[in-house]
Amino acid sequence: MFTTGQLVFAVLFIIAFVFAMIYAYRKDKALHTMFYKGNYKILLGFFGFILLLFIIKISLKH
Repeated sequence: MFTTGQLVFAVLFIIAFVFAMIYAYRKDKALHTMFYKGNYKILLGFFGFILLLFIIKISLKH
């Protein structure tokens, strides 16, 4: 399905992308802690809302 060159490129690209993201995150870590305090609450609320939608969907099917 894919050639060997495409697979090698994909693997190298993923490795380079992950290292770039780690570098960028470490560089901006001080800003993240200052500006994004309490963002886990929003994430939990989002997941809770998605869970609620699934519960409503399942309960209305029956």
